[in-house]
Amino acid sequence: MTRLSSVMLGTTDPDRLHAWYTAVVPPETDVRMGDYRILGYARGVYLFIDPRDDVQPRHPDPARTILNLEVDDARAVAARVEEQGGTWAAPLEDRDGCLFATAKDPDGNYVQVIQLSDAERAAMQGTDGPLPGGLLADEAFSSFAVADLEAARRFYAGTLGLDVREEAMGLLSIGLGGTRVMVYPKEDHVPATYTVLNLPVADVEAAVRALTDRGVTFQRYAGFEQDELGIVRDEGPQIAWFADPSGNVLSVLSRV
Repeated sequence: MTRLSSVMLGTTDPDRLHAWYTAVVPPETDVRMGDYRILGYARGVYLFIDPRDDVQPRHPDPARTILNLEVDDARAVAARVEEQGGTWAAPLEDRDGCLFATAKDPDGNYVQVIQLSDAERAAMQGTDGPLPGGLLADEAFSSFAVADLEAARRFYAGTLGLDVREEAMGLLSIGLGGTRVMVYPKEDHVPATYTVLNLPVADVEAAVRALTDRGVTFQRYAGFEQDELGIVRDEGPQIAWFADPSGNVLSVLSRV
C-alpha cells in the first residue's frame, strides 16, 4: 500500500511559517520533533516545516507546487488570511457552488483553499457516479458501545496509548491514522461476539508482551491453536485477542 502521508516545506524562517499555518488553518495536532514543526490534519496527513539554510527566503516558482487544503468554511479561512496580512494569487470565488482561493504564505508558497459543495463531494464518492442519497463515503466511520466511558478513556488512551478525544454530547473518539472510531456509553451494554477493532502491528509477539506488561490479558478461544502468549501463528496473519474494560474484543495482528 502506498499513500501520500505528508508534505514538507523547507524554510529559512520556521517560526514565521509555523505561526501563519497554525493561525490560518489550525491543525488537529501541533508537535515539535527536533527542528521540525509537525502539523497534523484530518485523515492522517501531516505538514512538516523544516528549517533549512539551503533554500531561498521566497519561493521563486510557487505555481509549480501548490498545497491544496480542503476546508469546511473557506470564507472563514480567507478571513484569517486577511487577518495575518496575507496576499492572494487568486481571491475567493464560487465555482458552481464550490469555493476556491489561492493564498500566498509568508514564504510565497501557493496554498489553495477548497470548499466543495455537498453535491460535488457526493458525486466524487462512487466508482460509477454519486452514491444513493448523497452518501459521503470519505466521511464514514464506525462506532461501538462501552459500559463505562471513563474506564474506556483510561484504557484506550492510557493502556493502548491511542489518541482519544471527547466529542459532542460527551462521546469519545479514537484516532486511528486517517479515521476516527466513535465510542459511546450504553447502560445495558452487552459485548459483541466478534472483534470490534483490529490493530495491525509490525511484530505481534512484541506487541503482546508490551501490552501484557501494561496489564492486558490475552484471550483464548476454542478451535484455535494458540501459543503460550495466546498468539495464533499457523493460519493467515498472526493474531492475538484481548478485551477492553467493557468486554469488547480487540486484536493485534500482523500486517498483511
